[in-house]
Amino acid sequence: NGHTVMVTYAPGSTLTVGDKQYQLQQFHFHHPSEEAIRGKHSDMVAHLVHADTDGHLAVVAVRLKRGAANVVLAQISGKVSAEKEHPVALAEGSLDVRDLLPRSLGYYTFPGSLTTPPCTEGVTWYVLKAPVEISTGQIAWFKKLYPNNARPLQPLHGRAVMESSN
Repeated sequence: NGHTVMVTYAPGSTLTVGDKQYQLQQFHFHHPSEEAIRGKHSDMVAHLVHADTDGHLAVVAVRLKRGAANVVLAQISGKVSAEKEHPVALAEGSLDVRDLLPRSLGYYTFPGSLTTPPCTEGVTWYVLKAPVEISTGQIAWFKKLYPNNARPLQPLHGRAVMESSN
């Protein structure tokens, strides 16, 4: 989209929190991560953007660290055009976002905003504790397209960060 590599996801993938259900709308990437845990950023991050029927947003942040190649990034990187703002269609059902998730789904959660303009407030964030591996080559591929497309770390402004028990 000119700012990141974004995948618009077909309906059917959901996130359920309590009695609320959110549909996955899209996911996209930032380099480096926009989140820090104990002051440490990850090499990259994937943001899985979900919306409920009332338009409330929930974003799952999957931290990405250098290691083994990631199957989702491998499928995407082979299809993305070097020309920005040039959509490319993937075969429906060819990409399974679950392959981007760690085995352990423990998380930190807090109220915040979107990280790109207009930085809309009212977003519930879930930052997964366990990172997922991506290869050095996959990081280099993304970095070549977007050397630094991350919003600087923002102050909490009194917001509480809660931690799941797992």
